Formats: sequence, structure tokens, C-alpha cells
Amino acid sequence: MVAMDKSSRRKLEKISSRKVVDIPAGRKSVVLGVTGSIAAYKSAELASLLVKQGHEVFAVMTHDATEFIAPLTLQTLSKNPVMTSFFDEKESWRPGHIELADRANLLLIAPATAHIIAELAHGLAGHPLAAIALTTRAPILMAPAMNGKMWGHPATQENVQKLKAHGVEFIGPEEGMLACGYEGLGRLWKVDEIAFRAEFLLTRHDKLIA
Repeated sequence: MVAMDKSSRRKLEKISSRKVVDIPAGRKSVVLGVTGSIAAYKSAELASLLVKQGHEVFAVMTHDATEFIAPLTLQTLSKNPVMTSFFDEKESWRPGHIELADRANLLLIAPATAHIIAELAHGLAGHPLAAIALTTRAPILMAPAMNGKMWGHPATQENVQKLKAHGVEFIGPEEGMLACGYEGLGRLWKVDEIAFRAEFLLTRHDKLIA
């Protein structure tokens, strides 16, 4: 029986040597940035997917985002406090924005408005989300959502290219009917595909070809 076990192990090792081997990555921390787009309600589904993927999620919302989705929703889904203001740090049980920036394995901003794209392109840090984006050394993934004409404006495209040059990745937007009533390029990319891309960015360094 022992000989059979050893033989089985040798066969398994031989087969495994020709495949991609997953190295347990452990639990990852995702800072989910939510900005003031009508698509902000989709961040609830995104947070839920990220938690189901086994990650720790910390939502950081701009003031405008709270007009579209309640912080309590994201707090309940992530099981972590939600940051909306620098003043939240007065409560010692909340992690500060610098702590979140250092802790993050990925900063995912979805939806990302033209405003947050412009802020980050010009190095502004007037609220926690922008400050985290300037401080973190984690990968940054942005999923834009806005009016099609706004997305196509030369200023927005210039800001996008500037951020890409700094290593920021973008997913979307896609074409379709927009909340403003126009049809065009500006819809938030499919939530499950955003989560899939986030997973790729989180795990791409946890694989090796054996």
C-alpha cells in the first residue's frame, strides 16, 4: 500500500510539473472607491462579489456617492466601516486613510467619474479616496461611468492617458443607454467582469510556471 502511495505521488508530481501551479495567496485587501455616478448603486453588487471571492473589502465613498447609495449598505456587505470623510478618523475603531493606502493590495474605483479621473490626473487630494490613490503603492483599477460626451471630451481623454502613463489600469466604459437618456460610450462595465479583472490583478503575482 505504501509503495502504491509513493507511485501515485510520483505520477501526480510529474503531471503537476507541466501545469500552472496556484500558490495560496492568502486574504487580500481591496479598497473599493465609489464616486458620485448613478452607477454607484452597482458598487453593492461589486462589494458582495469581492467578499465572495474571499477578499477583505473597505469601501471609501466621496460625498456625492452617498447621495446615490447609503454607506450602511456597503458597510453591511463588506462587514467593515465605510470612510466618507477625513473626519471619520476621529473614531479610533476606523482605519485611517493612510492605513488603508498601506494595507491595500488593490485600489478599485468603480464607478469612476470624470471628476475623480481629473483629480487624480492632477494630483489633488481633497478627500480620502483621492488621498489614498496618491498614497498607495498598490495597483489601481478604474471603471469609468459618465455621459458619453463627457467621456469623449479631450480633457477627459487627456487625463485618462496621463493616469495610464502612471500605471493606472482602466476597464470600460461600454456603449449603451445611459442614465441621462442618451445612448453612447459611458456605461459602467459589467460588474462581474470588473470583479474578474480585479481578481486577476490581485493574483497575477501568486502564480508560477513550475
